[in-house]
This record gives sequence, structure tokens and C-alpha cells, in this order.
Amino acid sequence: MIKELELLSNPKSRVAEAVKTIRTNLEFSAVDEIQKKIMITSTSPAEGKSFVTASLAQSYAMSGKKVLIIDCDMRRGRQYEIFGVSNNRGLSNILISDLEGARIETIKTKLKNVFLLPGGTIPPNPSELLESQKMTEVIHMLEDEYDVLLFDCPPVIGLSDALIVTKYVDSTVIVATYKVTPKELLKKTVKALEGVNAKISGVIFNKVPTASNGYYNRYYDSYYSG
Repeated sequence: MIKELELLSNPKSRVAEAVKTIRTNLEFSAVDEIQKKIMITSTSPAEGKSFVTASLAQSYAMSGKKVLIIDCDMRRGRQYEIFGVSNNRGLSNILISDLEGARIETIKTKLKNVFLLPGGTIPPNPSELLESQKMTEVIHMLEDEYDVLLFDCPPVIGLSDALIVTKYVDSTVIVATYKVTPKELLKKTVKALEGVNAKISGVIFNKVPTASNGYYNRYYDSYYSG
């Protein structure tokens, strides 16, 4: 899938322009606030949140930022597949190790200025690891090294993982599938996030049809109201 991401290097392509619009809207939504740590989640599986995350990382990197993707989906994370790297060691392995005096090693991807911390070995207790003090320490260790941290999180419905991660981030983005995601499910997702005081910057509707065919059609961003 790295080839699909490389398509974004053409700033005139429809997809690159759409992702740039999303990035720009996220930047403007912050106004005077710092928005360095952004969480991307979804209502349910298979809505394209991981690829949206990777695409946003590429767009931020093209604007001159040094970007790190942290795959917080330690159950079914896909970032290592998207970038074609190993998942033998990642976030889960770091969270069960001794952090004192350690330096967290991330993977330099084939995309310029885009780095990755994969989910790592699937643990029996992902939620507990995400809620641990070590998770706080890991983020503190990483945020000084990168301009933008993108947290790829599991879907909200049915899991507590994403709700836990909201306390570490400045902004939350929801990915939904155009004309597929039920409105009630989206509303439940928003309500759950609001219940933990998450700052929701917007909803990205994925797979919006266009006149031309492609691996993905385009990404469209809008702001949820209701």
C-alpha cells in the first residue's frame, strides 16, 4: 500500500488535494490552541481509519512537519502492513519494558519525514496498557522529537481503547464510510467521545464516489453537528 501513499506526492491529484483540505481544516480548527497530538478513530472496523491516518501523515510531512504515527490498535493494527515493516516490536513491547534510561526506537518509513511506532506483539490487556503510567511516559518521550503525533486507534463502539487515548491527545477525528455507516452508530460514537470530554475536530467521510475509479475514490471532511 506504500505505492498508494506515494500517489499523494503529486500535489495536483484529487486525493492529495482532498487530504490536504482535511489537514488544513484540522490546523484551522485549532486557531490559538496547540494541536500536535491527533487521534484518528472510527465507529466500527473496516472504515479506512488506518489508511486515512497514513495519508494525513504524508500530507503533514509534505508541509514540512516531522510526523510520527503511533499505532494504538494493539488488537488489529494495520500500520505495519501499510508501510511494509515488521510488527515484531512496537508499542505493546515498549509498554511492558523498563523505560528508565531507554530511547524509544521508531521506524523511518519510505515516506520522507514519516515515522512509525507499530502496535507490536498482540497483548492480552491492550486497554490496561493504554491506561498505564508508562503510556504517559512514552508520549512525553516522543512528543519532543516530532512536530505531529497521529494516534491510530481502534473503533469506539465495543471497545474502551480509543476512549482511553483521548486523555493524551489535543484533538479527535472520526472516520466514517459514506452512505454505509449508520447515522445512529455515528451519533453513538460521538456521544461516547463527548462522555469522556474528547475534543472532536470533525468527521471524515471516506469512500465518497467520484467520476473516476481508483484504489480509493477520495476523502471528504466535514464537521459534525447535532
